[in-house]
Amino acid sequence: MNISPIEKKKYTREQIAQRIIDYGDLLVIHDNKIYRLNSWIKHHPGGEMAILHMIGKDATDEINAYHSDDMLRNKLPLFYFGDVNNNECDEYESLIPPIQFYNNKNDLNNNRLLTSELLLSNNNKTMIQNPNEHKHIIQAYRQLYYKLRFLDLFQCNYYDYARECLRYLFLAFCALYFFINATKSWHYHVSAVFLGAFWHQLTFTAHDAGHLAITHSYRIDSYIGIFIANIFGGISIGWWKYHHNIHHLVTNSPEHDPDIQHLPFFAVTTRFFQSIYSTYHKRILSYTWLASCIIQFQHLTYYLIMCFARFNLQIQSYIYLYKYTNAPYRYIEILSIVIYWFWFIFLLSLIPTYTQCFIYLFLCYMVTMPLHVQITLSHFGMSTEDYGPCESFPAKMLRTTMDIACPVWLDFFHGGLQYQAVHHLFPRMPRHKLRSASYFVQQFADEVGLTYHVYGFVHGNRKVLNVLKDVAIQVKLMRDVAITNNIFYHH
Repeated sequence: MNISPIEKKKYTREQIAQRIIDYGDLLVIHDNKIYRLNSWIKHHPGGEMAILHMIGKDATDEINAYHSDDMLRNKLPLFYFGDVNNNECDEYESLIPPIQFYNNKNDLNNNRLLTSELLLSNNNKTMIQNPNEHKHIIQAYRQLYYKLRFLDLFQCNYYDYARECLRYLFLAFCALYFFINATKSWHYHVSAVFLGAFWHQLTFTAHDAGHLAITHSYRIDSYIGIFIANIFGGISIGWWKYHHNIHHLVTNSPEHDPDIQHLPFFAVTTRFFQSIYSTYHKRILSYTWLASCIIQFQHLTYYLIMCFARFNLQIQSYIYLYKYTNAPYRYIEILSIVIYWFWFIFLLSLIPTYTQCFIYLFLCYMVTMPLHVQITLSHFGMSTEDYGPCESFPAKMLRTTMDIACPVWLDFFHGGLQYQAVHHLFPRMPRHKLRSASYFVQQFADEVGLTYHVYGFVHGNRKVLNVLKDVAIQVKLMRDVAITNNIFYHH
C-alpha cells in the first residue's frame, strides 16, 4: 500500500488538537500512529459514539481489546493519516475528546466555545498515576493479554455452548409442558417461571454474540444475536451492542455511561443532582422534584424496580430501532421483534382469564430480576470519579468494576459473567474462560499496584445498597434543608 509523503507527516499533540477543532478531523491514535476516521464513522459496526469517545486519545488498548487481528492488519491501515511526534516526550498525552466537553446544564447555557486549548487542558486534576506507573501498567497489561492468548483463553470451546443449549431446551420444554398441560392456575405460574429462567439464561449467549465472542465473525454472530435476543426475547441486539460498547469505553462516567443513567429512579453519585448532560441520550438528565422523591428511597426500592427492568430493555430497544434508521440489520431486527410479539401474544391469548394472563406476563418478566441485579451489581457500587483521558485502560476498568466470587457449580446461574472486571479488560474473551483468566488478573493487579475488587454476592449487594443509601441520605438532607429554609422565609 503506497502512502503519500503528506500522509506520513508527524504531528505534535498541539497540531492534533488544532486539526480536530479547525478541520473537524476525527483523529484516533493507535501505537503512535494517527488514523483519520471521518469516512469510516458512519459504517463502524460498534456505532459512532464508540469512535467519538476516542477522538484525540491514545486508544491503543481500547482498539486492541475490541477488534480482531485481521481488522488491525487490513482495515485500520486504510485510514492512516500520520505519526505522532514524540520528540518532546516519551508518551503521547491523550486529549479530551470533544464529545466529553459539555458536562452539565451550565456549560450548555453558557455556550462555552470549544477550543484546542481546552482539549489540551486534560482536566485531569484527580489523576493519580505518575508517568512511570502509567507506563508500567500499560506494559504489564499488554504482556498479560499476550499471555492469555498463548494459553488459548480467547479460543471458544463450543462444548460449553452445547451444554448450555441442553439447559435452554430443558427450560423451554418445562415452560411449554406446564403451559400445555395446565389445569390449575399454578401450572401457568410454574410455566412463567421456567420461561423467565429461559430468558435469563439466553441473555448470556446473546451477550457473547454482541461481543463477537462466539465465532468472531461480525455477520454470523450478529445473526446469532438476532435469533436469540430479538426472536426469543423481544430485545434488539443492535441496540444492546450500541449501548453496551459505549458502556465498556466510558465505564461508570455519569455524563457518558448509559448503564448508570437511570434518573428518576436511581442516582449512584450526587453528580446527578447537577442535571448533567448525557452524551448518550443527547439531552440534559434533569434532576427533578420527582427524582428527589424517588431517589431518597432508592436503597429500599432497588430490588423492586429491578423486577421490571426487562420492560425498560425492550422500550429502549424500540426507541433505538425507531431513531437510528441506518442501524445495521435494522429491518431484520424489526421483523424478528414482530415475530417475538406474535408468538408471545399468541401464548398469552391461550390463558383462560385476563387475571391469569397478567400474572403470567409479569411473573415471567420478574423472574429475570437476578440478571438485572447482577448487571448493576458490577458497577453501581464502584467509583464514578473522572481521572482524565490519560488514565490507562486497565486501571479504569479495575477501578470501576467489581467481580463476584462464587463456587464453580454456581457459574451457570451467573453465566460466567460474574467476572465483569476480567470481561471489561478482555471483552472478546469467551465468558466460559473468564474464571480461568481471573487468577492471572489478580497477579497483574498485585504486580502493578492496582486493586482487583472481588466480593461475595452478599457483600457485593451490601456495597451497592450502601452507595444507594449514601446518595439517598444526601437527597433527604437537601430536602430537609429546603423545607426548613422555606419555613424560615415565610416566618
